[in-house]
Amino acid sequence: MCRHLAFLGPEEPLGRVLVDPPHSLYRQSWAPRRQRYGTVNADGFGVGWYAPGDPVPGRYRRSGPVWGDQGFADLARVVRTTALLAAVRDATMAGADGEAAAAPFTAGTWLFSHNGAVAGWPRSLAPLVPTLPPVDLLSLEARSDSAFVWALVLNRLRGGDEEGQALADTVLEVARAAPGSRLNLLLTNGETIAATAWGDTLWYLAEPGRRTVVASEPYDDDPHWQEVPDRTLLTASRTDVLLTPLKDLPLKDVENQAPDTPGLTASDDKAPAPPKEPIA
Repeated sequence: MCRHLAFLGPEEPLGRVLVDPPHSLYRQSWAPRRQRYGTVNADGFGVGWYAPGDPVPGRYRRSGPVWGDQGFADLARVVRTTALLAAVRDATMAGADGEAAAAPFTAGTWLFSHNGAVAGWPRSLAPLVPTLPPVDLLSLEARSDSAFVWALVLNRLRGGDEEGQALADTVLEVARAAPGSRLNLLLTNGETIAATAWGDTLWYLAEPGRRTVVASEPYDDDPHWQEVPDRTLLTASRTDVLLTPLKDLPLKDVENQAPDTPGLTASDDKAPAPPKEPIA
């Protein structure tokens, strides 16, 4: 499992959003309050952000815990942005693929994260392999369910789907192939946010015209945080938030089912013993 967060708002240092709040994503790496699966998110982290005048985000990822990375401490202090996506990771197999398995994943203007796990991975999603171009499979960034789900989303985005539609269709397709999966997906292009609540917690904080935050859990005790109902698609901008129930509609059967793909590792579903609280 993991915790993730996307932010749109006035220009802020990364640390103002990710470190300073009393229950920040930084603190959630060892002391989440609402995490349903796993207890510590110490198997990698990442943050992607947008610079003025550049639609392609920068990205910083590491395979270890965020609290032990001095490079991130400096980055969070000096880098300012109006949009970001960040995640802290709890991996099924610690260290598998290193930082390549840590969100956010990226392509073009998009940043993406998956909070959850695909049931029966990798066998359960083998029938979906033929739906992807071979080059996409050969260039997967990591051997994890999250990287494969991102490939499914990205294929839809490149085909012209809107961000929310791409997430919704991917969640329904994966849930049909692998019932019991947890599929909280988070996507931003720096101007909008799309997210799904499917099996785990999701919240949002909206101040229309000023900021929108979408996160696995609130980073403070502001009473304006709103919980997103399970099986819901969220789409948001700096001015509004729209919630749409995800209907489990029938999907077309995938033809030419592919065999199991060996050598893949699941991403986010273990519960390690908590470490001692780090000193910030």
